[in-house]
Amino acid sequence: MSNKLKLILGTLYLTILISFLVYLFTYVEINKLDEFSYYKQLQSQINYSIGNNFYLNLFLFFIFAMIWVILLGFGSPILIMSGIFFGKWIGTLISLLSISIGALILYVIAKYFFRDFIKDLLKEKFDKYIFLFKKNEFYYFFAFRFVGGLGIPFGLQNVLPVIFNISKTNYFIASILGFVPNFYIWNTIGSGINSVVETSTSLSFLNFLLDKEIYFPIMMFLVLICVSFFIRKKLFNVND
Repeated sequence: MSNKLKLILGTLYLTILISFLVYLFTYVEINKLDEFSYYKQLQSQINYSIGNNFYLNLFLFFIFAMIWVILLGFGSPILIMSGIFFGKWIGTLISLLSISIGALILYVIAKYFFRDFIKDLLKEKFDKYIFLFKKNEFYYFFAFRFVGGLGIPFGLQNVLPVIFNISKTNYFIASILGFVPNFYIWNTIGSGINSVVETSTSLSFLNFLLDKEIYFPIMMFLVLICVSFFIRKKLFNVND
């Protein structure tokens, strides 16, 4: 069962990734990527497509993002996309729900089918944190999500709690709450990119960074990094 499931998940992941890349490179004209007018054209087409079938696109994005996370996909591209497609508020909400649900499903799959494999792979490295999560699994997992998973790749963050045996309820609620600051910032950046492209006639990289729609969320991100560093040192600085 375990080997079959791994084969199915791997095949699905590669299928989705290849399909997405084929669609992307079919839809995007690579030879025009150095032309700002082409970005405005793409932005206009995206806004028209999303606005013309808003709820359908919202649903499709939800399903895609959820499956992407289940198949160990990266989180940040999804957050940028949701901000570009739906704006910072709706984008934050839809990414919070889809990614949190996808992460929970991945956790359940990992817990029931790959528990021994994950423990053999990760337990020795992260054994020093087990006693922390036993004290208060919700509090420490919320902090873990808030600080960005201690620098661990996103897919691995979602299955690591298997070694702590966190309850599904605590996993989901702590995830969705801990994700809020980070997800809001990334969606704000995505929304800012969309806004800058829409309102500008020409664009340089420096002007792009100096636009308030971009530099403000970047400043928030830097503040979040500082706060996360303090929390990490305070809560997770465990001696080996």
